[in-house]
Amino acid sequence: MNVRPQRIPVMVTGVGGGSHGEQILKALRMASTAYEIVGCDMSPVSSGLAAVDHPYLLPPAGDPDYLPVVLAVCRKHGVRALFHGSEPELKVMSARRDEIRAVGIFLPINPPEVIATCMDKVRTMERLEALGFCVPAFRRVHSLDDALSLNVLPAVIKPSVGGGGSAHTMIVQTEGELLCATRQMLAVFPEFIIQAYVGTVDQEYTVGVLSDMDGDLLNSIAVKRFIMSSLSNSLKTPNRSGKVALGPTLAISSGVSQGEIGPYPEVARPCEDLAKALGARGPLNIQCRLVDGKVHVFEINPRFSGTTSLRAMVGFNEPDVLVRKHVLNEAIPFRFSYRSGVITRALAETLVEKRRFPDARGLL
Repeated sequence: MNVRPQRIPVMVTGVGGGSHGEQILKALRMASTAYEIVGCDMSPVSSGLAAVDHPYLLPPAGDPDYLPVVLAVCRKHGVRALFHGSEPELKVMSARRDEIRAVGIFLPINPPEVIATCMDKVRTMERLEALGFCVPAFRRVHSLDDALSLNVLPAVIKPSVGGGGSAHTMIVQTEGELLCATRQMLAVFPEFIIQAYVGTVDQEYTVGVLSDMDGDLLNSIAVKRFIMSSLSNSLKTPNRSGKVALGPTLAISSGVSQGEIGPYPEVARPCEDLAKALGARGPLNIQCRLVDGKVHVFEINPRFSGTTSLRAMVGFNEPDVLVRKHVLNEAIPFRFSYRSGVITRALAETLVEKRRFPDARGLL
């Protein structure tokens, strides 16, 4: 008689549409490992709550009750691994990681210094430049003079902190556009980053480097992004800069990645070196363009990616691999095999039935 394997209780927060929490949820559902998934979100109309075994509503990450409520849910269900689904939650869990790990919960997040560096785009560029990696010319901007001092156009401007999914990102091609965009940005943000626009629209990659929690490399994967489709494009404009090498169109990708997925060693191996130099432990997601044979990194997310489910589809299942290694004590082969292919995305509609999900505050 076949005995059903015991399911591993794990918790994923931020399972609503569009978050990386939703991506982690999808990846865990694809795994051959049997999981009992506790899913949480702050929105009662989150589509992800209908796709988990035990749904709960959480307070916002900034609420003083947030972590006590999370831990109460974990205690109730015997959760063995906790996955954050949004950057505000990552910040809270990073700051209070000792409390989480003290009760025996596996928390697959990077060291505090890696998270702090990579969540600030200017600090990221400064650190990579100091380590000898290629980055676009950049400047932290507090004033019009700061913006003009870079003297590189066309350029990309975006918030130095936050701005996920290319929010508030702009391309400027003339000094007049730069001055106008700078005034607009400084009216909203105390500072922002300006970076030289490099490469062409068909040279952009998102690279996942997966290290274990001891800092040893497990594997890497890359998506050569299709950034010109409406779903994957945040901004595109004709190239008026006169720099023909940048192609006829300048474009910024959205947070919805799709494209050709595979090892791409010419891109992934330099990113592996970068992850090691930064001291990464766990998942690291690197945004870059391959220009004249060199990887130019323009952003790093120190967390699971918006392409986590795409990677899991070809056998590169990051949350599952980390649970198997650190919770189930399985031996994970170095450079475990996975497939290559082309993955495209489309919108999907979900009917969220009117139901009352339990408010996790009631467990306090």
